[in-house]
Amino acid sequence: MPVNPSRIMQIAVVVRDLDRAKAFYADLLGLRHLFDAPPGLSFFQCGEVRLMLTPPEGPETAGISIVYYDVADIEAAHRSLVEGGVAFESDPHVVARVGDSDLWLALCRDPDGNMVGLMSERPASA
Repeated sequence: MPVNPSRIMQIAVVVRDLDRAKAFYADLLGLRHLFDAPPGLSFFQCGEVRLMLTPPEGPETAGISIVYYDVADIEAAHRSLVEGGVAFESDPHVVARVGDSDLWLALCRDPDGNMVGLMSERPASA
């Protein structure tokens, strides 16, 4: 019988340097820091989802996470991160039309190489 989860509760993001990652997620993305826990874990809140920064289990596990964040104004979010020194792999652009909305996406990486997606829905353009 399927489990059918109703929502994502927590996402683990593998990081090599916890202090550097905490600065990125708190200072640049603006996520609310919840608490730190041994051994080297840090927790943030993003809406209903908790983000856990965790050290790698082995040498090949960092840089494999992808988390997509919903932002109200993707151009403003992009501009703010660029001003904070973040390089983007793709600037804001439309990736799909969902009903009467356009889905926008911009992609960058955190200091450990994990992909960070910014997404925003807007009324569809003509």
